[in-house]
Amino acid sequence: MGNREDLLAWARRFVDRLEGGTAGCVSFELCHAELILEGEEAMHGTAEDRTLLPEHRAEIAELCAFLDQTPQAVEPALLRGPDGSTRALPPEVYEALMVVVRALSEGKAVTVAPVNTTLTTQEAADLLGVSRPTFVKILDEAEVPYSRPGRHRRVLLADVLEYKEKRRTRRSRGLDELVELTEDSGLYDS
Repeated sequence: MGNREDLLAWARRFVDRLEGGTAGCVSFELCHAELILEGEEAMHGTAEDRTLLPEHRAEIAELCAFLDQTPQAVEPALLRGPDGSTRALPPEVYEALMVVVRALSEGKAVTVAPVNTTLTTQEAADLLGVSRPTFVKILDEAEVPYSRPGRHRRVLLADVLEYKEKRRTRRSRGLDELVELTEDSGLYDS
């Protein structure tokens, strides 16, 4: 998988082997040569979106059990084609496949959706699950860097994902502090 086109072609062949559906539970997004994995229900409106349903549950369960028993290897995983040729899988592709297999084995649907690494404010807002005006406020507060190549603001996907992780961490810390405060005041029985 030398370049982006090879990776996209391989991903499309992988997806084409599975039947698509309509409900998404896990999003698996191709971002150029980088794979970003998110556990969100948002569907992206590109023509290349595909949602996979866990139709072959017995085979998926066997594959998941096999992967769970496989030790972490130093060597890259290999993909064998129908003609017998093999290719080494980059670590991010292997990780993406692991996430897909686990989600399908849990009976969840998986959506594969290519996205750009530069986003509009609406695309970034959709990714964060907020309104566009709320995301613009986040930009105005300098929480996410942006550029303005013309009249409209653009943000990098990596910056939006970093903000999303920081927000998740802040929320988690806040909940931990709340539990601690309620335990200290005797309002919460553990």
